[in-house]
Amino acid sequence: MTASVASSGTGPSEEPFGEGHHRHPQADPLAALRAPGDPPVDVYLTGTVFLDIVFTGLDSAPVRGTESWARGMGSSPGGVANMATALARLGLRTSLAAAFGDDHYGDYCWDALEQGEGIDLTPSRTVPGWHSPVTVSMAYEGERTMVSHGHEAPAGQRSAPGCPPHARAAVASLTPGAPAPWIARAAAHGTRVFADVGWDDTGAWDLAALPDLAHCEAFLPNAQEAMRYTRTDCPRAAAHALTEHVPLAVVTLGADGAYAVDRRTGETAEVPAIAVEALDPTGAGDVFVAGFVTGTLAGWPLADRLAFAGLTAALSVQEFGGSLSAPGWSEVAAWWREVQSLDDQDPAALTRYAFLAGLVPGDAVRPWPLRRAVPTIGFRTPQ
Repeated sequence: MTASVASSGTGPSEEPFGEGHHRHPQADPLAALRAPGDPPVDVYLTGTVFLDIVFTGLDSAPVRGTESWARGMGSSPGGVANMATALARLGLRTSLAAAFGDDHYGDYCWDALEQGEGIDLTPSRTVPGWHSPVTVSMAYEGERTMVSHGHEAPAGQRSAPGCPPHARAAVASLTPGAPAPWIARAAAHGTRVFADVGWDDTGAWDLAALPDLAHCEAFLPNAQEAMRYTRTDCPRAAAHALTEHVPLAVVTLGADGAYAVDRRTGETAEVPAIAVEALDPTGAGDVFVAGFVTGTLAGWPLADRLAFAGLTAALSVQEFGGSLSAPGWSEVAAWWREVQSLDDQDPAALTRYAFLAGLVPGDAVRPWPLRRAVPTIGFRTPQ
């Protein structure tokens, strides 16, 4: 199912959560579940915020000894900011613990996340004398090449607090051989932990090197990561093997969609990808995880969660800039209205996304233009 999507979003409303007074979208996927005494935070996450500078419209990968001209450029907060922004734009009350540089890049990223997206930065800090990490991403032919520069924040100024805030869920990025004590603490207090993982540069691909997986509810690797960790040659077999270590395994299959297995219920689900013309794939994996977390906290069926995660990721790659490409609810609604209006849609494909009819905001929700990556670094937020 293919459709172009208008760039629109859901309007913010002023409501407090956590220790600050922040904005979040009017469309609240957890509205029916909220009750007095609930955690003030829906999702907590921690990690490194980069300033992302993205070049798009390259005809090919840069060639040694030549100059390449890009047809598009944008800048936006990156790294863990991709996930935080995607969660916030889907209506989840999001709290981020991160270190920010005390340079213009750090000021811009802090402002974009707190004021622009309504993300709670109470656990975050600005580190004096530390410059912001930077990534330059070059998108071409549906792929990307990245060059990054940064230094570890000084000891005692790292992002993750010893005791994370009480939250419904947390998203953790696991690193082989580097356990994060906050994950076990969060899980012990009832936080549902969703984990992804990066490429294992050691080449060991040993699940024993991921001890925090034992505290996670769900694990969301891509197909290559899943097969390497389980020593299998089929991503679906890898998903089943991973449920020996975590209750819910979700394996992303690239252009083939995603496959999931829930050990607790015995349920499996597979949803194909939505075919779109990709401008920039930066952050699409983070948006997928955010969509899946949203559906899980809202209590949706497994197949609907996969479909929604894939849809949000597909919408994100049609804009450039990792964090600021994340869709809001009005963009999801616009896509749903548009695909229903096309004459050549596969009825079975429309049925797969029929669950959106009861979720997307109607005309009563005021659209607002989402901030997008622009070719200006360090600009001020419009007042």
